Amino acid sequence: MSTPAAKLTQSSAEAWLEASGRVSVALALDILDTKGLRRQALRPGIQARTTHKPLVGFAKTMLWVEFAHDDPATYDLELKAVDSLRPGECVVCATGNSSRAGIWGELLTTAAMRRGAAGIVTDGAVRDIAQMEAMGFSVFSRSVSPYDSFNRQKVVAFDVRVEIDDVTIEPGDVIVADKDGVAVVPARLADEVLAEALDKAGKEDQFRDAVRGGMPLLEAYERFNVL
Repeated sequence: MSTPAAKLTQSSAEAWLEASGRVSVALALDILDTKGLRRQALRPGIQARTTHKPLVGFAKTMLWVEFAHDDPATYDLELKAVDSLRPGECVVCATGNSSRAGIWGELLTTAAMRRGAAGIVTDGAVRDIAQMEAMGFSVFSRSVSPYDSFNRQKVVAFDVRVEIDDVTIEPGDVIVADKDGVAVVPARLADEVLAEALDKAGKEDQFRDAVRGGMPLLEAYERFNVL
């Protein structure tokens, strides 16, 4: 029997959202490294397509497949998933690195923003870039495609464990995305990763100030033990 995925408490979720912009992808991965989790970043190529502000949210997973037959119910699970979004969630669409269609665009963004979603991360393609950029919604994708997903791709499950680039993502895991890439923080470690990341961020501030003040790099490293 599999172990149920850990869930963030409301206070933990609020703490992560408050730290948005303070805890970068690189910083989160540094802390995960120390816990033996050395492969928690999605592979390079998933880029910010709209706003370049850092994204922090909690995984709302959707599993997509390609197909080519006529299916009038193509959108059914996709729409149900978006309608069930909660504030602070980050849509995570696992497509198997498909660029067959733009699975996310302006209209889904309108609904997601209305429900308080933080953004979307996908290894697939999106479309309506200009419109989503004007809306200020955080969109990270591996590719762009102008094609509609109808009779091309569909959601077959949501709120389930998915994998992107061999990284396992559970519903509720913390997603951190910025110009450096995308990191996945398991919910079971969210509190300690955040605390240690903020501690390291403080030491980095001290390191930076010391070097700006003339301290040699080696001395600063020995004193603050960060780099």
